[in-house]
Amino acid sequence: MENDKSESLQGHFLISEPFLPDPNFERSVVLICEHSSMGAFGLILNRPTEVNLYDALEEDAPLLGTNEHPLFVGGPVEPNTLHFLHAYGNEIEGSIEVVPGLFWGGDFEQIKELLVLQRLDSHNIRFFVGYSGWGSGQLERELAEESWITTPAQASDAFLDPPEKLWQQILRNMGGKFRALSNYPRDPRLN
Repeated sequence: MENDKSESLQGHFLISEPFLPDPNFERSVVLICEHSSMGAFGLILNRPTEVNLYDALEEDAPLLGTNEHPLFVGGPVEPNTLHFLHAYGNEIEGSIEVVPGLFWGGDFEQIKELLVLQRLDSHNIRFFVGYSGWGSGQLERELAEESWITTPAQASDAFLDPPEKLWQQILRNMGGKFRALSNYPRDPRLN
């Protein structure tokens, strides 16, 4: 299936349906950063870890200041890679605007300099290990199987605290039948 710009889900959230059986994406919200006929790249926004950026960057940790930035699991693909979303726009060279006010990537050396100067607020930047990826046509098949609910992304939702509430909050904000889905228990047998 060829994706032209009007079909691209770049800048959209993928919200997993309540009973998606894949544990990598259970109750997840994925921001699609890139989507074309070649596939899609996204980051799970609501999977914080107990590890912070400084733990992951051991060799640079003493230089990076004292602010802690938690790491999130961006997805199951290449868990040894580091990605980031931020609201700093053109302050970070090479950033790509995904939706108005929300940027993906950029110059990591510049990020480290800003960390040393303590100019990055954890409410405006998130770091991710790994990513969510789909090959050509794979995401479209999953959408046809109704594994995902889609909605245009809002920059403010990317930094919602606590992130564990994001899945429920976005569905609730969508209203109608989605509001009802937001209250589904993880295990319907317990209802």
